[in-house]
Amino acid sequence: MPSNLDAESRMRWLGTRLSSDGEVRIVEAADTLGVSEMTIRRDLTEMEERGSARRVRGGARAVGPQPFAERHGVAARAKSRIAAKLAGLVPDHGVVGFDASSTIMRLASKLAPARDLTILTNGPDTFDALRDTVGTVPELTGGRLDVRTGSLVGPIACRSASQLLVDVFFASAAAIDPASGSLEATLEEAEVKRCIAANAGRVVLAVDASKLGNRAAAVGIEWERVQLLVTELDPADARLDPYRELTALL
Repeated sequence: MPSNLDAESRMRWLGTRLSSDGEVRIVEAADTLGVSEMTIRRDLTEMEERGSARRVRGGARAVGPQPFAERHGVAARAKSRIAAKLAGLVPDHGVVGFDASSTIMRLASKLAPARDLTILTNGPDTFDALRDTVGTVPELTGGRLDVRTGSLVGPIACRSASQLLVDVFFASAAAIDPASGSLEATLEEAEVKRCIAANAGRVVLAVDASKLGNRAAAVGIEWERVQLLVTELDPADARLDPYRELTALL
């Protein structure tokens, strides 16, 4: 393993090890990557701040699905920049879909008054944020509330999501992978997103840079369904190189 890996490359390696083993030890990681233990400690601290690891004595452990309130505060500045980009993509009429992510929740709070816009969501918090937006009609999918993620999931959520044809589906993800597409922390969350995306005229995937190249439990939306990837990064940023042949970038 080369010792000149940059911080993002090291954290991708650490994230892969956490996904496969459930934990990573500082001594082992430092030896494998050819860096100091202090460097690995800093990387793991950064990953904990991003919500992708939990520090323990001597290393870190993988985290499961994070409650919505915890996810909302992670990478807040990046999510606000993403929401500002997304706001210009939301039409003022028709039907759109918003997932239950904290990233899309920030978009919901930034919407300008619409003319006649129906917004389908499986996120109760997003639904509440939309209720006072002029010119919008928020629709909640229904279903079972997953207390781990704060989203509505299950057969009822999937069935109702499949009944409405959305012009644009705005979604985020727990991680994205160049080979697989968007990845989710739970199978149930992935299934609801697939149901909405299946009938969407266009899918916009919005993730902050910490999600790039990471892993999660379940495949959500595959790349052939995604027309645009939006991050807080400049589209020319080299970190987006693996995705340039897969979809448009913003």
